[in-house]
Amino acid sequence: MKITVLGCWAPYPRAGGACSGYLIRGGGQNILLEAGNGSLSRMMEFLDFRCLDAVIISHLHPDHYLDLFPLRHAIEGARRDGSLAEPLKLILPSMPVQAFQVLEGYKKAFETTPVEELPLEQSLSGTPVRRLDLGKLSICFVPTKHSLPGYAISFTGAGKLVFSGDTAWTEELVEITRGADLFLSEASGQDQDAAYLGEFHLTARQAGEIARRAGVRKLLLTHFWPEYDPDLLVQQALESYDGPVLAAREGETYRVMPGM
Repeated sequence: MKITVLGCWAPYPRAGGACSGYLIRGGGQNILLEAGNGSLSRMMEFLDFRCLDAVIISHLHPDHYLDLFPLRHAIEGARRDGSLAEPLKLILPSMPVQAFQVLEGYKKAFETTPVEELPLEQSLSGTPVRRLDLGKLSICFVPTKHSLPGYAISFTGAGKLVFSGDTAWTEELVEITRGADLFLSEASGQDQDAAYLGEFHLTARQAGEIARRAGVRKLLLTHFWPEYDPDLLVQQALESYDGPVLAAREGETYRVMPGM
């Protein structure tokens, strides 16, 4: 399994950058995880949109889904010219209702599935998860603690990748992350921002603490405030986690495999 960083900034990008977007390739699938502003153009440097098997959105804040609107036009155009036969699978939360209904209405472009309608299962640790199987990938969702309903998401195939989504600390996030080969975690702030971020986001140090408690093999930080130096966030994460820590870089591809 491979993950390519298309965008890593929030809630707005640096000049020439993009907001949240990641291309996951593995298990016979090409999945766009998040579609923040600027991510679609970056994705097409690596993969034609016609080759996508699904799009998964963790929550409906604009910096995570705005590029669904240009993607909609691309798909509809490809279906008109015969280069694409079917709508693209789109998996996302059903709230806020108004935002969901707008996207669900693009039926020529998207086959929309609310996360809340996926089968509910118990994980090995007893944590309730929503599950989706795509190709050889098993994908699980647990709710996050954020200002909008959202999900942390794990991808298990040849290796385990976990994406935190936007969230404050939760024990469910620790559990779904347990044993991950790569933990892609938001690091929205420095230590000095802990009180301000409060109930909605993680600091880099908190991302490191979750990685340590969950026993992950590697931590990849993302979702950076554009005015901050990602290298400083890496240093703060390393103070709570003694494994490898990297700052996500747009255009870089990271391999996810057991024992990496």
